[in-house]
Parts: sequence; structure tokens; C-alpha cells
Amino acid sequence: MTEKKAVLHVGGQEIELPVLSGTAGHDVIDIRALGKHGYFTFDPGFLSTASCESTITFINGSQGILQHRGYAIDDLAKNASYLEVCYLLLYGELPNKAQYAEFSRIVSEHTMLNEQLTRCLQGFRRDAHPMAIMCGMVGTMSAFYHDSLDIANERHREIAAYRLISKMPTIAAMCFKYNVGQPFMYPRNDLSYAENFLHMMFATPCAEYTPNPVVAKAMDRIFTLHADHEQNASTSTVRLAGSSGANPFACIAAGIASLWGPAHGGANEACLKMLEEIGSVERIPEFIDRAKDKDDPFRLMGFGHRVYKNHDPRATVMRETCHEVLDSLNIKDPLLDVAMELERIALEDSYFVEKKLYPNVDFYSGIILKAVGIPTNMFTVIFALSRTVGWIAHWNEMMSDEGQKIGRPRQLYVGEIDKSFNGIEDR
Repeated sequence: MTEKKAVLHVGGQEIELPVLSGTAGHDVIDIRALGKHGYFTFDPGFLSTASCESTITFINGSQGILQHRGYAIDDLAKNASYLEVCYLLLYGELPNKAQYAEFSRIVSEHTMLNEQLTRCLQGFRRDAHPMAIMCGMVGTMSAFYHDSLDIANERHREIAAYRLISKMPTIAAMCFKYNVGQPFMYPRNDLSYAENFLHMMFATPCAEYTPNPVVAKAMDRIFTLHADHEQNASTSTVRLAGSSGANPFACIAAGIASLWGPAHGGANEACLKMLEEIGSVERIPEFIDRAKDKDDPFRLMGFGHRVYKNHDPRATVMRETCHEVLDSLNIKDPLLDVAMELERIALEDSYFVEKKLYPNVDFYSGIILKAVGIPTNMFTVIFALSRTVGWIAHWNEMMSDEGQKIGRPRQLYVGEIDKSFNGIEDR
């Protein structure tokens, strides 16, 4: 940390505030002492406020950088499996062969759900949204796995992390099977994490199912590319819930609820809906013109990014993977034709190039999921599955911080005060 100071002159006072420097990114002004001087800061959305110290993920949006524990996301997505990335996020370093083998074994041996928990799922309406089911099921886990709820116990926190990472694919696949009226498929310990998810999603008791290796690789990359993204809305929700001492399953359920919001986790679903609205390659020029018209409310979904102002570092890997999947499956789908033509235009048209409206990770992941046969109402469920390890890593980091406090944002009150009370007969 540096010894720099910021000086605030307000109300006749001169207030010195420490300036803190991390290993990368912006310096931050430590405003914790402002309250005793009679002031708070006003920052809707906390867009200029650091809520914590963290060693997990670093993002530089202007330069298109995303790193987990110091490793570039494209290196991890191309060269590491999702479970290696899970280990990295949880423990701070990539595993060696022995550590990876043991980690994978533990995860694969804990993928089954308590059968009573499975029966709880059957209490939902068949047509319930899969995210509603997932949110309820994860919260319910605290009623079944209450032997690991001592949040002050490091081993308990580790057990909860393993259970969540292991069982989320099972819950996600069950949400899908329940929606479509098919029997649940038990997990298989002989398959990889991604292969097992595909098996639980698409296998039936009537026929042998062998996961397509290209699709399994694509799913593994989708999991990796969505594993963590710093202090976003859902991660901040998990941390805020956890700051009260809530159990890890309740905290992750809170994160799922936050992710469900269309402004956060619904981007790839919104992208597919946009492709459906366009409908055919012939209509693309019309929608491109509308996208360029400032007075037209239509927006191209899946292009550009709120955080990344240069390029989305996840999109390059996802683009390559997307084309591998489409080539392997050889699917003839007009919406995929629309997507590929939009991609070509976005990479060549001067309007998109100048404004840096490049296809982002949501654009490509949505196309892959559709090509694989996953319905759009499952897209955010898969996002939640992928992000679980990031959530639990941040929760555990917070629980390990001796200086962590319960979250308590302040407000700028603009309502009425000191009103006189009248009895009901006089109103």
C-alpha cells in the first residue's frame, strides 16, 4: 500500500483520506473515516466504489484484460479444464497432477443428490422456469447438508464448496428434464465434468448416449469463461448475503436470484431472441439500419460489453469454439445463418469497428447452446452452474477475512420528515 493522501475540503474542514494501491488497476481513496466527519459518499450502483480487497479476479475493461489469480482467461480456456480453473479459484494456484486427480475424484463422487431433495423438486409446477427451480433447490440444500454450515470452520466451508460444485450440474440437468417431462438421469463418475452434464441433459434410459467430444469441449470452455467476473451484481449479492453470516447455500441461492435478472445473466438469451426477431439473412440490412438509428429503440444484443471497451477477452476463444461446434454438428438452422452473417458484418462494417461493437462472449455462447439443443430458458441456468465456483470462492475469501463487516450501504434521504400524526378518525 502507498502513503499517498487525498485531501477533501468540505464545510470548512480539511479531511485527509488514505489512497490505497493494489497490485493492478485503479488506486482507491479510503473513505471509511468520512462518517465521523459527518459525511457519506453517494454512488448509485457502487460503480466507483471498491467494496472489498480480493486476490481472485482482475479486470481491466479498457485494455480487454481478464485474469484469474494472475492467469489470462484465454490461456486458461484453451489449456486448462474447468475443474482446473475451479481449483485455481478456490485455492489460488493451478493443481499438479496428483492434486487434480484427487480434486476431480472428490467432485465426481459427490454429484448425486439426496433422494429426498430430488422429491422436493417434484413439488414445482412442470412448466416452472428452470431458474426458479434452481434457486429453490440450492436454497433447500441447507436443509439436507447442514453438517457443513459452520461458516467459521474452514473445513466446513471447503465441504460446502465441493458439494455446490459437484451437485450444480445435477440440479441444472434435473431442471431441464423436469421441464421436458423426461426421467432424471443419474450422474456417471466415469465421465468428465462437461461430459457428465451432457449425459444428464440428453441421455434417456432407452438408448446409449455418448457425448460428442467437440460439444463436451465447448461446454467445458463455456463453464470456464463464465466461472468468475469480479464484483458483478450476483457476486456482490453473494458477498452481501454472506456478510450477515448466512449459510453458503442460502448465499449462492441469493446469487442465482440476482443472476436471473435480465440485465445480468440473460444476455445470451436476449441474443437468441434478437436472432428470432430478425428471422432471416435477408432481413439483416433492415435491422443493421435500425441499430444505427439513434431514434430507433432496437439494439443489437451480444455486441459490445459494459465492462470491456476494447474487446471481450473471452469472445476470441468462444468464437473459435463456436465455429468448431457448428462445423462438427453441420446444423442447418436459419437463425445460425443469421448469427454468422451478423458476425461477419460486425467484424467488417466501419460503424461497428469504430464503435468497437464486437461480438461478445454472450453472442457466441448463445449460438453454441442453441446448436447443441439447449432451450433458451436453460441458458441462465448454465451460467449459474458455471459461476458457482466464482461465487463460492469470493464467499470463502470474505469468510477468511478477519476484518470483514456486515454490509450496510448508506442512503441520501429525500423524503419528508417531522410530520404530525393524526388518528384514523381525523384523516
